[in-house]
Amino acid sequence: MIDDRMTGNRLIRTALPAEVRTVAELHARARATYYPDGPPQDGTDWLAAWRTALERPDAHVLCAVERGRIVAVASFRTPDGASPDTVKLFQFHVDPGHWRGGIGAALHAACVEEWQADGRRTAVLDVHVDNRRAQAFYTRLGWVPDPQNPPVAGDHHLFLRYTVPGE
Repeated sequence: MIDDRMTGNRLIRTALPAEVRTVAELHARARATYYPDGPPQDGTDWLAAWRTALERPDAHVLCAVERGRIVAVASFRTPDGASPDTVKLFQFHVDPGHWRGGIGAALHAACVEEWQADGRRTAVLDVHVDNRRAQAFYTRLGWVPDPQNPPVAGDHHLFLRYTVPGE
């Protein structure tokens, strides 16, 4: 695990289980921006899902903190059944009021640093098809369509892949 890092007035660190409600609320605000008709009510208990991510020993949840407030969050781990050199970015959210301020790029850089330290070589993620802003963000950072998971008609997500820079 990488150490906490301070850049200006921004701290990137591991999120704490006691912060689960704050993380889930940030996720809800960010997620609401890319559903034209509002987020689906699919029965997911996001508070419980985030609690599991924060408490899971094989997962990492990093957060960016500015002025004492969590403004971005990233959750990743090796997906079940995947090669140990692969990591999946399950969640990556910046509070909408903090977009375009470099927080996402800084948080992504911290993720990449962690992946390198953990010996990961490939990262994967899926992004909602209506989330064009996130798709452009990931493209700028070097993510490409995942050839092992090409788009299929009717999919609600696009699958992307990132080659973790080696030493």
